[in-house]
Amino acid sequence: MVLKQHEGTAELVKKAVAAQSEATEAKNAVRTCIGCRGTSDRIQLVRLVRSTSASGETEALVDVARRMPGRGAWLHPNPDCWKLAIKRRAVGRALPGVTKLSDVEVFAQKNLPLSAE
Repeated sequence: MVLKQHEGTAELVKKAVAAQSEATEAKNAVRTCIGCRGTSDRIQLVRLVRSTSASGETEALVDVARRMPGRGAWLHPNPDCWKLAIKRRAVGRALPGVTKLSDVEVFAQKNLPLSAE
């Protein structure tokens, strides 16, 4: 009977270790840039989200903090990736229904940060 309790504890420890390693892997989740189609860690990319403006129009917003709710699309913080995504209309494909890109275009025209952090 004592042996069975010990085996149960060992299984719980294994599950806890596996859950912790999964959480560590989630922090380093790999995403694809919709501009250049290259992959990078989520930490190295800037997130775009679909939102509805006050006028009811669906728009893409830049989510630098990566905390806004909803579906996200990812871009490298490189002006070439942003311009390529706008030119290829990749934002509209990644975030269906988006009709307004003014926030994305303004962010692309300004000097982007060297990193997404």
